[in-house]
Amino acid sequence: MAKILVIDDDTLVRAVLTSILEQVGHTVLTAEDGLRGMAMFHEERPDLVITDLVMPEQQGIQTLAKIRGEDPNAKVIVMSGSGRIGDTDFLAEAQALDANDIVAKPFDPEDLLRSVSRCLAE
Repeated sequence: MAKILVIDDDTLVRAVLTSILEQVGHTVLTAEDGLRGMAMFHEERPDLVITDLVMPEQQGIQTLAKIRGEDPNAKVIVMSGSGRIGDTDFLAEAQALDANDIVAKPFDPEDLLRSVSRCLAE
């Protein structure tokens, strides 16, 4: 199975994602913000990154841009509860940066697993 990096500032979301992904055999690494997520990305070279968009320290859109700049073929799923802060539509930006998929929070575990399977198969 795959090595998946989950980047989300919400402890509960990280725990739920870890549980769902580990139940189907994936190895899960976690980071609580984009800065730590990028450090983990460099150290571990995961098969897939799942990142929240709105986080302290470094937003998910910045994390996605940095990942794309370093590895255009990296597989990245972006998650967001709203995708918009003020006038900024982060989900549209994520699409422009070629996120492999976008998952809205709250998410259905089966939908998430289908998204993960599609991305890993690309």
